Amino acid sequence: MSVENLITEHLDIWTSAIKTKSAAGRGSSKKLNLVGVKKLRELILELAVRGKLVPQDPNDEPASELLKKIEAEKIQLIKAGKIKKQKPLPPIAENEKPFELPSGWAFERLGNFSTVFSGCSFKSGDFNSVSGVRVIKITNAGVGKLIDTDEFLPESFLEKHQSFQVFKNDMVLALTRPYISEGLKVSLCPDNYHKSLLNQRVAAIRAFQYPEYLFLNLRSPYILNLYKNRFGGNGLQPNLKMSDVTELVIALPPLAEQQCIVAKVDELMALCDQLEAQTEASIDAHRILVEVLLATLTDAKDAIELNDNWQTISQHFDVLFTTQASIDQLKQTILQLAVMGKLVKQDSKDELACKLLERIATEKQQLIKAGKIKKQKPLPPITDEEKPFELPEGWEWCHGETIADFVDPQPSHRTPPKVEGGVPYIGYTDIDHVRGINFEGARKVGENVFEEHLKRYTLKTGDFVFGKIGTLGQPYFLEKPFNYCLSANLILIQPILNAVVPKFLALYLNSPALYKVLGDKKTNSTHGVFGIKKARLLLIPFPPMQEQKRIVSKVDNLMTLCDSLKERLNQTQTTQLQLTDAIVEQAL
Repeated sequence: MSVENLITEHLDIWTSAIKTKSAAGRGSSKKLNLVGVKKLRELILELAVRGKLVPQDPNDEPASELLKKIEAEKIQLIKAGKIKKQKPLPPIAENEKPFELPSGWAFERLGNFSTVFSGCSFKSGDFNSVSGVRVIKITNAGVGKLIDTDEFLPESFLEKHQSFQVFKNDMVLALTRPYISEGLKVSLCPDNYHKSLLNQRVAAIRAFQYPEYLFLNLRSPYILNLYKNRFGGNGLQPNLKMSDVTELVIALPPLAEQQCIVAKVDELMALCDQLEAQTEASIDAHRILVEVLLATLTDAKDAIELNDNWQTISQHFDVLFTTQASIDQLKQTILQLAVMGKLVKQDSKDELACKLLERIATEKQQLIKAGKIKKQKPLPPITDEEKPFELPEGWEWCHGETIADFVDPQPSHRTPPKVEGGVPYIGYTDIDHVRGINFEGARKVGENVFEEHLKRYTLKTGDFVFGKIGTLGQPYFLEKPFNYCLSANLILIQPILNAVVPKFLALYLNSPALYKVLGDKKTNSTHGVFGIKKARLLLIPFPPMQEQKRIVSKVDNLMTLCDSLKERLNQTQTTQLQLTDAIVEQAL
């Protein structure tokens, strides 16, 4: 089967094999890894270097003759003083030959048909960012493409350091950390870096014949895995020696076949580019469609319009919610509908929220008189301009402090000294919303710190925290036992249990309705800091108590359904990835 047929016959598998990089936040193709197309690219390169991409021509001059010509050329260049005579490289052992070669091909060490040299350790004071001769540093070494930077050395260095000059089509390879997740950091020297100078910890490779084929080889999974296997699992930092480059075993085809292979790879990579662009465009179009349709639910003017819009969505449910991002969008819409009072029906028999708020105010006054709580400063009135959306009948807008206590666990923001075997000091990074609090890995502080915290708050059932520095929101209900302290990057929220269902308040604090408030009111645009004073003044859409319970129950049921959708999607994606691997294995 030709590679073109391999692509077209399995097109749906190549384009549907996708991994999600991150499920957080709004979905986009940038958070997706198009694994199928990536594996297809790798397969093309692997087939190329194994001699399985284009047919062999028995009339081509064999690689053995090409190597003889290269050796004769090297002798002439040594005599002319243009290159130095190198030490003989070790012969290739049988166990170094990774696969069987086609007729006319030959294995050879890279250093025997290329000149390889490393860079000079130029002084930092010699560099400037304005003008001169360009320099290639480790920061320029990209995967497949040289990264442009404004790094220059004096023009006089060209004459002084001729042996470190890099020319167009030389290959540039990072010697320090030579690979990243995207691949080996190797690239061809482009036009604008012709006659540049090579800095330390970078190698240049100059092939005597047709550098494009050698570059193709260096980008193949064979070379990448060879280096990865060498450094993986042994604790060594991936730093290459020059011998790691010169002694690489390369499968060389006849020169005419090299040219055919490079042309075919370019053609197939262009096809992969098209597949990738079409897949990303399809993903973006799908995301926008889901966003627009879900927005019709939250923008609905009344229950009739909401029901009509939902009927439209439900008819196409199986094609709309087919990605992690779309299911996350559905979850966010459910939360938004819940806090807007559009998820469950209102019941005229429920006690109105305003009556509940009046009882809370009366109870607080009695507790102040009894000396059990301190008198609070009057909260500012809520203006119509502040209200982000209209509430159903029976609901009220209120400040957060009206229905809950917002506590700053450590107002000094000074991290207590670390001690051995002390009390766990829990920050947001110690909380996993699936596995719970990591008490063992958390910082430990002294008993005196714990006692100081006990004077500030007593934890009880229904209390939860959310991060106020960095990752804002994402409420987490605290677990027992309560023998730990809370750090300064958390806000402790203690709902008034006879006034609000704690899960409803947490649900609001995790809804899109709050995202804009958090964005507007955080005090640091880089990391995000949401202070305790602003948290207490949060506007909360407050329903009757019985409706709060119905909303929480409905949200729990719908979130369970969404999680089931995700699990099925994960199983489908796993199957698609396995199919991709099976096709690759069969092709090789």
